Amino acid sequence: MESYQHLADHVSVRVPSPGSRRSRRPETADGKSIERTRSIDAVREVDVAEPVLDVVPRERSEALNRAVNLALGGVALALLAPFFVLVAIAIKLTSRGPIFYTQTRVGIDRRGRRELAIRERRLQDLGGAAFTIFKFRSMFVNAEGKSGAVWATVNDPRVTPLGRFMRKFRVDEWPQLINVVKGDMNIVGPRPERPSIVARLREDIREYPLRQRVKPGITGLAQINLSYDSCLDDVRAKVRYDLEYLRRQSLAEDLLIMAKTVPTMVLKVRGW
Repeated sequence: MESYQHLADHVSVRVPSPGSRRSRRPETADGKSIERTRSIDAVREVDVAEPVLDVVPRERSEALNRAVNLALGGVALALLAPFFVLVAIAIKLTSRGPIFYTQTRVGIDRRGRRELAIRERRLQDLGGAAFTIFKFRSMFVNAEGKSGAVWATVNDPRVTPLGRFMRKFRVDEWPQLINVVKGDMNIVGPRPERPSIVARLREDIREYPLRQRVKPGITGLAQINLSYDSCLDDVRAKVRYDLEYLRRQSLAEDLLIMAKTVPTMVLKVRGW
């Protein structure tokens, strides 16, 4: 052990110079100090970031949920098979290009759940597991070649005449039942987006990544209450509905949303 004398050799004491000492505040006659006023320029504003809302999905049986989605998805595909053929013929007769439109979308992010994330390892953080979504083609071939990903509009020039009809009644979404059977999606859940849009919305809406905690769906609480997105505020409104669904998710809630989806699409009562 070093001696105290040896340790003292390594200790230095800094004595402030007279010029660096704080000057005493001026005092009044009764000895009270006078508080100096600070100029407005000297007061700095501190931006306090709002805390990010944390939403934990309501617990439910994943096995039961998967069984119900597989059964309903399979039955729906079987019932709609004749209409699939008619739609496919109509697409081929009215515009040049393939029948189906496929695109990479971002699905559930399991990394927050250790027991489900073991087999999900990604080289790139997309915000969730990437999968290929299936839709009936409703746009002209290479419609986004020049414009890229843009908000949908009422009279979108990228959409074919048949595509307008299919989008009006959401016929173009029917092939996503294939994704449900494969296990990429549920019938009910937040709508999946492409990686480039997810990356942008994660920057603009801090709560957006929370919606990736459940599987995406064909329809959802946001879809039966709101219509197509046309601006960032529309997305914010849908995210609020998506997070509310996470809190309430259950088999009964899913069946209720499914029951409301058909009249919402056909009668155009809010949403879709």
